Amino acid sequence: MTGKRKSILLVIGITVLATSLTLIVLLNFKTPEKVLERKIEHRYAVSDPQFRREMSVMLGPAILRGNHVTALQNGNETFPAMLSAIASAQKSITFETFIYWSGEIGEKFSQALSERARVGVPVSVIIDWVGSSRMEQSLLDSMQAAGVQIHRYRPLHWYNLGRMNNRTHRKLLVIDGRIGFTGGVGIADQWAGDGGDPEHWRDIHFQIEGPVVAQLQSAFNDNWIKTTGHVLNGPGYFPVMKEKGEMEAHVFIASPSSGSESMHLMYLLAIAAAETTIDLAASYFVPDKLLIEALIAALSRGVRVRILLPGPHMDVLTVKIASKAQWGELLQAGAQIYEYQPTMLHTKLLVIDAQFVSVGSTNFDIRSIRLNDEASLNIYNNDFATQMTKVFEADLLEAKPYSLARWENRPLRQKIAEKILRPIKSQL
Repeated sequence: MTGKRKSILLVIGITVLATSLTLIVLLNFKTPEKVLERKIEHRYAVSDPQFRREMSVMLGPAILRGNHVTALQNGNETFPAMLSAIASAQKSITFETFIYWSGEIGEKFSQALSERARVGVPVSVIIDWVGSSRMEQSLLDSMQAAGVQIHRYRPLHWYNLGRMNNRTHRKLLVIDGRIGFTGGVGIADQWAGDGGDPEHWRDIHFQIEGPVVAQLQSAFNDNWIKTTGHVLNGPGYFPVMKEKGEMEAHVFIASPSSGSESMHLMYLLAIAAAETTIDLAASYFVPDKLLIEALIAALSRGVRVRILLPGPHMDVLTVKIASKAQWGELLQAGAQIYEYQPTMLHTKLLVIDAQFVSVGSTNFDIRSIRLNDEASLNIYNNDFATQMTKVFEADLLEAKPYSLARWENRPLRQKIAEKILRPIKSQL
């Protein structure tokens, strides 16, 4: 083969490879065929029965009565509660998480899950392939040896490169079908402690009892079926449930393959129904145009909007840069934006009119709305909303307000970086 022919073949090979990689990247930018295009108008209040009726019908699972939800602050409260619940399991354990890293916390959960599996309790675990990249193989091996059925969600293969950006970001733990947990906490040492220093993140997780736990179990089943082709059913997973409290709640899911606009719709419906207050704590705040318009519309009708975001401690710098580009129009419209100071803020919390609370794994960004598999818990209860407002306001005491003047005078290099990241903000 002549040198000229080799060069031609090399160029062809490089061209084919570059084209293939470009197509793969473009496939990962793909959004659902139909997306919401116009903001939802204010037609009723959060306290109006019509709000609950539409949230229940449009998001899928019905709102159920008789639940009790406990807010767990940081790792100091979250991890002992989860580990105690695991140790009490007699019928089943289902567990799905995005982050599972090696370390002291990872080892504690591995031992707790393995101990239950060894005594015959079925233990089913899904961990995200990307989110568990810092998990040592020995930790996986020890759980599997104990009988834990553990699967990584969408490991990278040549045939799924087009959806490699679709990750499970859900954080679900269900014990015996009766006790559930969800929120923002991952299984890593960063979440240990009380969130009071840069090495330990600020976050909230939630313990759930009552009929709505069955919806949490169903959310786990969604990805268990995708991953294994099997369904987990029977009284060990879906027992007859008694009422445990006075709260009305439901759990709903979203993923690119089904219900991709559920989270988007939920946020838009809730913001559109606000009449007095919107309090939002968001670890990753990169909303799309419709969400920005919805918040501005709420401000225009007299709603107080407070937004709590990470400050100097942020684990993803590109998100921080892309987020700040959108603060100006919100600040101009009257929104109050605060930056949390002590550590990385990883909380996902929305409280509206002291009536409605939404929590779970979902971030206030395009990635969570359209790319990730997510699960959210909505609670319709005045007492709980009042409690979570107090938690929000306690965090505000540890935050600094961010002014419009400061935004307008941000450095030129930051403005340039914002423009560079704008085309890919959906991937951040």
